[in-house]
Amino acid sequence: MKLKNIITGLLAILLLAACSSTQSLQEYIVENSENPNFLSIDLPASLLNLDEANISAEEKKSLDAVRKLNVLAFKKDDSNEAEFQLEKTKVRAVLKGDKFTELMKINTAYGKASIKYLGEEDAIDEVVIYGDNEEKGFLLVRVLGDDMNPAKMMSFVQLLQKSDLKRDGLEQLGSFLKE
Repeated sequence: MKLKNIITGLLAILLLAACSSTQSLQEYIVENSENPNFLSIDLPASLLNLDEANISAEEKKSLDAVRKLNVLAFKKDDSNEAEFQLEKTKVRAVLKGDKFTELMKINTAYGKASIKYLGEEDAIDEVVIYGDNEEKGFLLVRVLGDDMNPAKMMSFVQLLQKSDLKRDGLEQLGSFLKE
């Protein structure tokens, strides 16, 4: 009787493992939002605090294409080196999936970064910016929107420069990364 239960249990586990697909980025973010080594922030596009009377129709269109940003940051220190390496490997595995199209890779003095997207080139639904630094940790930014395109994303970046950012979430992120 026990052997039959063990075999049934093992078959159930194998079946579940075979049916489960690679973890999605959304699942990864949610799974780690309560982990003390991470800082998780959801930022609405309204964070930009723009006076719509002072932006062009094209800028308004690019602003409307962006709904929100999910930010997940891992703060590395001497006590969590192994977890940092594990989490970095997990994120890279999720981003390596067939769903994401790489837009560009960046090497800077701060570390390595990549920008990827989901959707069609002229109708992007999600942009993911991932960067890591062996001394400080990593940062994952997920930009969610509707039918974004590269031109709209550039316009959105310019709007960021013009905006009077509401600092609540960003101050929390800045202090997390500086500690």
